[in-house]
Amino acid sequence: MPTIAPSGVIDDVIVVDPDPHGDERGRFVETYRRQWFPLGREMLQSNRSEKQAGALVGLHYHLHQADYWYLLRGEARVVLHDLREGSPTDGATQTIDLDGSVDRGLFIPPGVAHGFAAITDLLLWYQVDSYYNPNDELGLAWDDPDVAADWGISAPVLSARDQTNPRRSALDPALRPRAGLRT
Repeated sequence: MPTIAPSGVIDDVIVVDPDPHGDERGRFVETYRRQWFPLGREMLQSNRSEKQAGALVGLHYHLHQADYWYLLRGEARVVLHDLREGSPTDGATQTIDLDGSVDRGLFIPPGVAHGFAAITDLLLWYQVDSYYNPNDELGLAWDDPDVAADWGISAPVLSARDQTNPRRSALDPALRPRAGLRT
């Protein structure tokens, strides 16, 4: 049986430690099951992200979309930050190290900013519960002192988008997530 556990730092974030099976033929791992996530909806889209060591992605957040991440290869430092007004963990930051050689999944609800630093070259597979919507692709500054993230790398390589995301204190109130918002 897999272990399904709340993160302990940010409400509604779920960490999954699957139950891998293997023999001389290879391995089998059930990586995702809808019923593991009380706030999750059916996942509608799967994505693959390959990054080189030193790349930093984030912090991104969505008002309506949840993510489920599963690192297949390499090492990543994941940073999560609760932006949801009314959440008991609003303002909490959590760091989770993922290693592709250790089976682990991560459910990220809407309103929780998320990003990762590629400690090594990596391959991340992830699912989302809504189709791509550019109006729900929002960001928070990766180096915001209110987040106080320890990314585990120096001199990160960032996209143009991630270089210009606003600090938490400068977020447009209309784009600030609210706890319990699910549409």
